[in-house]
Amino acid sequence: MKTLVGNNPLGSNMFWLVKREFWEHRGGFLWAPLVTGGIFLLLNVMGIITMEVVGARHGISFGATGNLQHVISKMDAGDLSQVGMALDVAMYSAMALIFVVLGFVVFFYCLGAIYDERRDRSILFWKSLPLSDSETVLSKVVSATIVAPVIATIAGIVAGILQLLILAITLSFHGVHVWQLLTLAHPFRVTVNMLGHIPLYLLWALPSVGWLMACSAWARTKPFLWAIALPVATGLLVTWFGIMGLFNLSAGWFWQNIVARALFSAFPGASLVGSDDLIHTGKNNLDFMDLGNAYQLLGSANLWIGVVAGAALIAAAIWFRRWRDEG
Repeated sequence: MKTLVGNNPLGSNMFWLVKREFWEHRGGFLWAPLVTGGIFLLLNVMGIITMEVVGARHGISFGATGNLQHVISKMDAGDLSQVGMALDVAMYSAMALIFVVLGFVVFFYCLGAIYDERRDRSILFWKSLPLSDSETVLSKVVSATIVAPVIATIAGIVAGILQLLILAITLSFHGVHVWQLLTLAHPFRVTVNMLGHIPLYLLWALPSVGWLMACSAWARTKPFLWAIALPVATGLLVTWFGIMGLFNLSAGWFWQNIVARALFSAFPGASLVGSDDLIHTGKNNLDFMDLGNAYQLLGSANLWIGVVAGAALIAAAIWFRRWRDEG
């Protein structure tokens, strides 16, 4: 491993620290999305083959005589738009499973990012280098909110395009022209949408990333239990206060904006749960993925309050790492 000591500027230190995180967590950052995408595509191919075999055995026609192409040729612009939307959904579906896995990867990475160093005492080595606690913790934040989602997004885009090609080739055996089918889809728009959501993911994920890293730096043992138990127990207490009429507290608001933001903001798409208006805007069910609609979230106080809270929690993680003993 290249050394981080010397007269390296801050930017160089950060580069090698982030690269170190990638090296040490390559399984989660790289292989998890690649394997997930591969499994998704394999299952789809197996499903298509099964459908074809079962159809052949029972004499079920899927349009091999060209009926599907005839149906498409009779469609108006609105119907063709719906076909294109269905193809876009096929692309998004290939990405969805990868992003679910990404959420778990980021969750457990943040939870162990600092605690694991203390547990195996490797923190003693890293503290012996001319690296600040701020640099080290921020490199972990960058890894969780930029490196991991960028890799997962690229893997999802590739899987989505392959899913679209598999679907198009399959339908070509049933009388549908591949090129005509592909022109109905919007792979470029889907790709731009997915890449454009990464900055929003970074901002929305900060409360969860900050909370998990603060627990990772603070907890002497079992950070997972502390990270889950504290917000959930507080939520139950707030709910009990509401039932007893002791305080005028909204339990639903607390669970959605405190507990859910602390625990689940690192999962892609979690912002939609906290911003229902994004789901219901637009002309069709995929409009919330359009960047013009998605970036309305930047006008949400909920987002920026979460950013401030996440920054404060990250600062707390830096402080805990500085003074917390390594035992």
